[in-house]
Amino acid sequence: MTATHFSTYAGSWYPGQAAELRSLLHTIEERSQARTGPAILPHPLAFIVPHAGLTYSGTVATAAYHQLKAANPSRVVLLGFLHSGAASGVITPDLGAYATPLGRTPVDLTGFDFPRLPLAIATDHSAEIQLPLLQSAVPDVPVAPLYVGCLTAQQRSAAARAIAAALRPGDILLASTDLTHYGRSFHYEPFPLDYETPNNLHQLDHSVIDAAGSLDDSRFLDELRRSGSTTCGAAPVALLLRTLTELGGEEVFQELLDYQTSGDITGDYRTSVGYAALGYFRTSAFQLSLEDQRELLASAHDTLRLVREGGIERPLSRENPSPALQRKSSVFVSLHHHADLLGCIGRLAPVQPLAQSIPELTLDALHDPRFPTRRHAPPDVEVEISILTPMKPIADAAAFRIREHGALLECWGHRGLLLPQVARKPEHTSEWFLNALSLKAGLPPAAWRGREARLSVFRAQVFSA
Repeated sequence: MTATHFSTYAGSWYPGQAAELRSLLHTIEERSQARTGPAILPHPLAFIVPHAGLTYSGTVATAAYHQLKAANPSRVVLLGFLHSGAASGVITPDLGAYATPLGRTPVDLTGFDFPRLPLAIATDHSAEIQLPLLQSAVPDVPVAPLYVGCLTAQQRSAAARAIAAALRPGDILLASTDLTHYGRSFHYEPFPLDYETPNNLHQLDHSVIDAAGSLDDSRFLDELRRSGSTTCGAAPVALLLRTLTELGGEEVFQELLDYQTSGDITGDYRTSVGYAALGYFRTSAFQLSLEDQRELLASAHDTLRLVREGGIERPLSRENPSPALQRKSSVFVSLHHHADLLGCIGRLAPVQPLAQSIPELTLDALHDPRFPTRRHAPPDVEVEISILTPMKPIADAAAFRIREHGALLECWGHRGLLLPQVARKPEHTSEWFLNALSLKAGLPPAAWRGREARLSVFRAQVFSA
């Protein structure tokens, strides 16, 4: 098929003139960079992006397209859906290319043997709103548009296997969804409009985001049913998650790249829609190079040297850190003196770049309240740094892997975390680790077995000097 479809959303969902559209894309790129910084995670497998008008969701979506641009994909497999609900299963539009004011994007459906339907049916902004962002980030890269309708669990598994088999080296998956649609016009008001509304919306959306982070499509869909969230792209997201489980290889984790609601943007929460940019990366994508490891260790030792030699407690971070060290990550710093642990302090919420976190946590570890107060650091102290992947919720403790995973337990208002290296001895079993985790959280040893217990796992890159 060689027909080119000029997207009908130009001139309404985004500017219809090329110059004005480029200006808008430049503006949202600057806003995105200010919100998320320059850090890039290598070798992405997939992204989830929102699909509202570009003036609303474009800034959040650009956080994913910033990563996509650096990956330089050979093809983008675009999973959308039809808001009209006109089709079930997985379908593709029967066309050869899309066009917008920025130019032409070829369609490449090689390997995808799904029904092809005319554009009178197979067109929707969930997919087509992505075109200007794609053309700006990766011009001339072809897309494979797939519209995902209602699927049974069995049909979803079959479709995921078919997509995984069709993927070629360099292909990246992109699924489209908006999160909670709140307000009278959406017939969804689970809580009143008041000063708590922004926080309530964020909590509702993050429960959905966390469920997607399990990479379990059934858990994701169950959370939508449990919470009542009006997330609209459940079908493409569930299919993306299922497809990722078919790929094999290193373990995959979800990274929250950006999040915002339209109410956050406009200040009007009477009608609000949630937007998230999520990325899916293998474990190795979160690991630092040897040079970056040395930079972090040097900043920690310089901070300790200032304490030791001058009695001055001031975190010393490196000037002009690499983009990788400007990434916000969960991280722990442990201080060892021979066989003794002097302190271990971490930050679970990734709120600060690594370049800043490490020297600050080094000082905090020196004064870990669980250990005797220290005014100075021994000259031969060893600094151990643990860079954590994002958390992955698990439904069954059998998914925990001793000496590979660390774990976070949340239960009855308590929370505890243990790093993977806590299991140092051959006799340390998964049960021993999870019992110790419960005790760390201030709970009975078997609390992790309870229905109320929420377990998440992570991996860590651990290095020291």
